Amino acid sequence: MTLPLFFFYVFSIIAVASAMMVIASRNPVHSVLLLILTFVNAAGLFMLAGAEFLALMLIVVYVGAVAVLFLFVVMMLDVDFARLRQGMLQYAPIGVLVGLVMLVELLLVAGSFVLSPDVAGTAALPIDQAVDNTRALGQVLYTRYVFLFQAAGAVLLVAMIGAIVLTLHHRPGVKRQDVLKQTGRRRHEGVELVKVKPGQGL
Repeated sequence: MTLPLFFFYVFSIIAVASAMMVIASRNPVHSVLLLILTFVNAAGLFMLAGAEFLALMLIVVYVGAVAVLFLFVVMMLDVDFARLRQGMLQYAPIGVLVGLVMLVELLLVAGSFVLSPDVAGTAALPIDQAVDNTRALGQVLYTRYVFLFQAAGAVLLVAMIGAIVLTLHHRPGVKRQDVLKQTGRRRHEGVELVKVKPGQGL
């Protein structure tokens, strides 16, 4: 057994086991931590496959942002997941249907490689072995698909602004900081001179 094959089995076994434990765990915090472990092992598999850009993006985006943010949201909001699970059985048929469709699609993709091994050679762009993975992706994204890439970024920006607008509610009676009012404040607005007679005090 070669060293890359050994690491492949280690990463894959841990990834599959931790993914199953994400579903089976009753504690949402434990599920998020196991999800981070799954992402890290999947990144190791990407590194073994030579896709170092995807591995780094999996660590930076999913582990560093999505999973950690979800963990903080779960810990800070103290969401009652037992209450949320009530009535989940009514969504079970739709979930099973979606799962079956995804399973069929994965089997079709795997079967295409078995039936026609030369399917990987029918790519629209030839793969240059002299260029590393990150540089090749950058050259394709920022030259041939630059407008689609920018459009995807604009869609994500609009979605982020929409989520902020929909969830931002100004509640009455809450004190808020007004920077312009603070910086434009004058001396007579914040200081009051009181003339106190001797012996009387305040």
